[in-house]
Amino acid sequence: MCRTPVGRERHVSDSTLRQITQLNKLSFSELQARWRSLLGTEPPAYHRRFLVKRLAYRIQELAYGGLSETTRAQMAGILQDAGLDEQASIPGRGRTSKRPRDLPLAGTRLVREWNGRRYEVTVASGGFLFEGRRYRSLTAITKVITGTHWNGRAFFGLRGGTPRECEQ
Repeated sequence: MCRTPVGRERHVSDSTLRQITQLNKLSFSELQARWRSLLGTEPPAYHRRFLVKRLAYRIQELAYGGLSETTRAQMAGILQDAGLDEQASIPGRGRTSKRPRDLPLAGTRLVREWNGRRYEVTVASGGFLFEGRRYRSLTAITKVITGTHWNGRAFFGLRGGTPRECEQ
């Protein structure tokens, strides 16, 4: 059995914990610089919280080792069996997107009466259908209807909980 000296193991753990704790005190630009030094790539334009979590994982990975080759091979096999690439996306289709939790299921009709006219929008996979056209957002549809920029979710009553008028 191979043992690591207790003092060294404690030192690595303390150092790792200190580095992770320090991440929360760094500015966004300092986090981006830390990303470049630890991962060797440009940081993504994500929220601060994402950078902190990913950097904390990388610090632990460097200190304690990453996933074994066996585990990596098993994960690659699972993705391949599911027909997904290494990013868990369908190859050739870009990133997979999740349906926002507050968005109704595909097929749901959103109905809004505005200026004496009834408007119906159908929720579709990856967007919305309105008057025979596909739109990526409700805000774009709302701009067509009103001629000005409005929050699409608010316009159709999806903001702040239960939709005002929703037909399945």
